[in-house]
Amino acid sequence: MKMAMFLLAAVVAMGQTPPAQPAPPKANTEHDDLQNAVNEAGTSPIDLTRVLEAFLKKYPNATQLKEIEKALTKAAIDSKDDRRTVLYGERALASTPDDIFFLDRVAKAELTLGGKEHAEKAFQYARHFQEIVEKLPQAIGLGAAKRREEGDRGVARGLLYQARAKAEMADFSEASKLAALSFSTYACEESAREWGGALASLGFEEQAVMHFADAFTIPDIRAQDSDRALDRKRMGELYRKAHGSEKGLGEVILQSYDRMAALVAERQKILNALDPNAGVSDPMGYTISGLDGQKLLLGSLKGKVVIMDFWATWCGPCRIQHPMYEQVKERFKGRDDVVLLSIDTDEDHGMVAPFLSQQNWSTARVYFEDGLRKLLEVNDIPTTIIFDKQGHMSSRMNGFLPEQFVNQLSERIHSALEEAHDF
Repeated sequence: MKMAMFLLAAVVAMGQTPPAQPAPPKANTEHDDLQNAVNEAGTSPIDLTRVLEAFLKKYPNATQLKEIEKALTKAAIDSKDDRRTVLYGERALASTPDDIFFLDRVAKAELTLGGKEHAEKAFQYARHFQEIVEKLPQAIGLGAAKRREEGDRGVARGLLYQARAKAEMADFSEASKLAALSFSTYACEESAREWGGALASLGFEEQAVMHFADAFTIPDIRAQDSDRALDRKRMGELYRKAHGSEKGLGEVILQSYDRMAALVAERQKILNALDPNAGVSDPMGYTISGLDGQKLLLGSLKGKVVIMDFWATWCGPCRIQHPMYEQVKERFKGRDDVVLLSIDTDEDHGMVAPFLSQQNWSTARVYFEDGLRKLLEVNDIPTTIIFDKQGHMSSRMNGFLPEQFVNQLSERIHSALEEAHDF
């Protein structure tokens, strides 16, 4: 458990800090008791809660009180103990008000406990959480799509918690507005359901049906079948109340399905513009960028044997290997079914072009890895990976043997050219 390890480190540091004056025996006892408590709990959040609460009964003004309260908050979150999450989370947030993890979890726990007082606190925590997430830097570069999606989901979640808090306080008009804003920020079944519930409480059954239909139909991997069933039930009840029967409800559901499918597709289009490799698990589905900014979809090379040379400017062996690659290129010169790609793995792309110029290396077929290295688990540089004409990995060479490299790589390319797969 990370929080227990953090607390243990704090305890050790406390014991190692030389006091300005001789420490009384009580301080040593406190330190030893806390260290023993953390060691006893191990990685169990329930046991950590037990021993730390016992410790605080003995030492209510403990030297490490703030760290202990944070550890108790994290333990309560891990063990899904909403009462303790609120109890210790409020204390932890009093000392670290910008902790977005605690703001998120404590707001949710406050709502679960229910009641006006908890709802008011949840609203304040959720609004502060939303404000912090909104101020995070704009997502760009590698992984931008994932960070953008996480950011939008975070803002939407903060708004959703605020909507639930307002509903708990019977302010359904404001709850409806906040739920609508949450849904427009990141559409999901929870915000659609909350929107529908607020509208139903205001007496707008027709609009409520539409949003319950959205909750029922929107693609959302986090949605539970039990929640979908309740959405269907509520939707039917509201529709019958407005129309006397469920005749025509099927058309409403179909319209919602088409609307949600288009909405999700549009969002994916935005994410793909930030990072075309978001969610791609097949190397041939990857798009990599060249020195000149041109994009290459690896799938466009299917029907050819593709050799990928993963290298870096800081890699000494790569410089030794480079002229050997040139020899291999000469052996397959003129063949349009063999493609050798030079895949740079440097984090700083700006240093690559000057390096190539200094080394007098060709800039043709030089690309940045753009996340491909992680997908292919390239942990050693240099690494050579060969794909056959069907786009399947045919061979992998981690490092190289200078005396054998040219012949060895040439033989593996010939083998890939001869390989065939039955489908």
